[in-house]
Amino acid sequence: MPTAREALLDAAYAALAARPWSAVRMVDVAAVAGVSRQTLYNEFGSKDGLARALVRREADGFLAGVDRVLADRTGADTDRLAGVAEWIVRAARENPLVRALVSGCWPERLPSGRAARGIPATAAGAAQRRADGGAPGAGEVVAVVRDRVAAAVGERWPCEVVVRLAVSWAVAPGAEGGVGEFVRGVVAEGRA
Repeated sequence: MPTAREALLDAAYAALAARPWSAVRMVDVAAVAGVSRQTLYNEFGSKDGLARALVRREADGFLAGVDRVLADRTGADTDRLAGVAEWIVRAARENPLVRALVSGCWPERLPSGRAARGIPATAAGAAQRRADGGAPGAGEVVAVVRDRVAAAVGERWPCEVVVRLAVSWAVAPGAEGGVGEFVRGVVAEGRA
């Protein structure tokens, strides 16, 4: 059974899928999660706090997906590079918050990038501090993924190029065949 926090985040994500963040009401999120509105405010402090926690959870899930791809050591390093690129594209296409995280483009229907980025800890109340520190910027996300890829496959590979290529592919899809095949081709040409 999910905790109240997880139930609230699930309800907020479902609400965001149905309508713009500006139209999401805290009372509705609490009702769908089966908790009181006071519980929601105790946990997140504010709607901005809920937004920060939601974006942070999606960022963490995205990075966990990167780690799962890299943990598969059955294939060649080029397959793992292609797998990470495919994961980035798939996650960004399926999840608008992940797309905003990796691209830095926050459409109006999502929580504002400002709310997602967090507020200074000194200005936050206790509940807001518990609501997470906010999401990293797109450049920080790319750097974290690049570093994880480099740690797994080695720095001899063009890890940052692969990550940035995947982000661009998520924003402006490329030719038939997918990003994985494209990455394999680019890596093969670079290594020849």
